[in-house]
Amino acid sequence: MALTYHSTRDKRLTATASQAILTGIAPDGGLYVPAYIPKLSSNLNELAEKSYEEIALVVLKAFLSDFTETELKECITVYREKFTSDVITPLVEVGNKQYLELFHGPTIAFKDVALSILPKFMTIAAKKNNNDKEIVILTATSGDTGKAALVGFEDVPGTRIIVFYPKNGVSEFQERQMLTQTGGNVSVIAIEGNFDDAQSQVKALFADQGLRSDLADHNLQFSSANSINIGRLVPQIVYYVHAYAQLLKSGKLKVGEEMNVCVPTGNFGNILAGYYAKQMGLPIANLIVASNENNVLTDFFKSGSYDRNRDFILTTSPSMDILVSSNLERLLYHLTNEDAGLIKEYMTSLSTEGQYQVTAEMMSKATDFKAGFATEENVQTQIKAVYEESGYTIDPHTAVAAYVADQFQDDKPMVIASTASPYKFPEAVLKALDPEFNITNLESALNKLHECAKQPFPPAIQEALHGEILHHTVVPVQAMKQAVINELGL
Repeated sequence: MALTYHSTRDKRLTATASQAILTGIAPDGGLYVPAYIPKLSSNLNELAEKSYEEIALVVLKAFLSDFTETELKECITVYREKFTSDVITPLVEVGNKQYLELFHGPTIAFKDVALSILPKFMTIAAKKNNNDKEIVILTATSGDTGKAALVGFEDVPGTRIIVFYPKNGVSEFQERQMLTQTGGNVSVIAIEGNFDDAQSQVKALFADQGLRSDLADHNLQFSSANSINIGRLVPQIVYYVHAYAQLLKSGKLKVGEEMNVCVPTGNFGNILAGYYAKQMGLPIANLIVASNENNVLTDFFKSGSYDRNRDFILTTSPSMDILVSSNLERLLYHLTNEDAGLIKEYMTSLSTEGQYQVTAEMMSKATDFKAGFATEENVQTQIKAVYEESGYTIDPHTAVAAYVADQFQDDKPMVIASTASPYKFPEAVLKALDPEFNITNLESALNKLHECAKQPFPPAIQEALHGEILHHTVVPVQAMKQAVINELGL
C-alpha cells in the first residue's frame, strides 16, 4: 500500500511523497504528515550487519513509496560522495554516554545528512510529477540549515535557493559559511530580526496566493529546505536506526533492549525524527528534549502549555534560539488522534495569541518525552568537564544535550545527538576550555581550538575563513517579500 501524506490542518489535502517534497508545505499552511507510520521491514537482529546506506534504503523505501528502489539507491550515493567518515554518522563512547556524531558532512553540522540528499529527491520528484517549473527553495535558518541547503542546491539545474538568516543571531563562523557561498542560483539575505521573525515571514510567503500566482506566471514554484519539508525529516530517521545498529554490533545492546536518546532541539525536527524511529519499532525508551535558555519546549512538556510570549535570548547555541517550534505541530497531530480541526485551532491561537494549551489526555500520550534545559553557565561547565575527563571536545549544542542527559541517565545506553563540530563555534568552546586565551579574530580562535581538540580541520574551515564575501544584502523583516521579488526578477 502506497504511503500518502496529508496536511496537519486538513486531511482532505493529500499528496504523494514526491508531491509533498516538491511543495514543501501544504496549501493551507499545515505540514505534511504520513497517513500512517510504517514499521521497519528489517528484523532488529539484521541491523548490526547493515551499512548506513543499507539502513537508509530500508527507511526511505518505507516512507517514500512512490520512489523506485533504483531512484533511492541513486540518491543514497551522496553519502559516499560528501561525507568524510566511512560510517557516515559514527557513535563515539565517552564516559557513560554515546555521542552520535552527525557532523561529518560538507558543512560540519547535522543538517548535511538530510540536505545533501534533498536536492536529489527534488530532481527526481520534479520528473516524476512532470513538473517543468523552476523550483525556488525559500528557507529561514538559525545558522546551520542555511549553509547546508546552499551547498546541497548549489548550481542544481532547475532550482534557485534564497536563504534568510538573523543578522546578529548566528555565530561568526556560521555567517561566513553562508556569505562565502558560491553558485549562480543562490542568494543569502540577512534580516534585522531573529529566527522566529524569519521563519514566520517565510511561512507567510508560502501562503501568499498573490505571490504564488506571480511565481506560476514566471514558471516558478516555492519549496522548502527547512524541516517543515517531509523530505528533510525522513532522512534524519535513518541515523537513529543506525545508532541502534552500532550499539548491537559493539555488544552494548542485545536485540530488543532499549536505548535512550537525547537531542538538542529548537525547531523539534531532529527529535521528531527519533519519535518516528520509535514508532517504526526501534527500541527507544526515552526521547529527551534538550533546550537552551529559550526553554519553551521544556515548559510545554512539563505543563501542556505552549507559550512563546517570553524574552528571546541569544545564546552560544544559536541553532536552538527558537520560540516557535514548527515540527511540534506534527507531534500534536499524532497526539490528537489526527484531529486536524483542533490542530488548526492551536496554530491559529499560536499565531494570534502566542500560546495554546493542550489537553491532559494528549499529554498522557507523550510520556515517552522527557525535557530539560541548560543555562549558558551549564553549557560552559559541561564542555570543560567532558574535555577534562576524556579529552573529547563538544560544541555548545551538544553540551546542552549532555547536560540534560545527566538528569535522565539510567542503566540504558544514552545516545547524545552531537549536532555540530566544535569548530563551528570556536569562541564559545574556547571560552570554556581556556577562558584566559585572548580571542583576537576567528582564525586565531580556530587555531587555538585545534591545539586543544587535536582533531584535523575539516575542509569547511578553510572555505569559510578564506572565501570571498559574496552576499551583502540586509533587510528589515517587513521587506522580505520585496527581497524575494527582487531576487527572482518578478
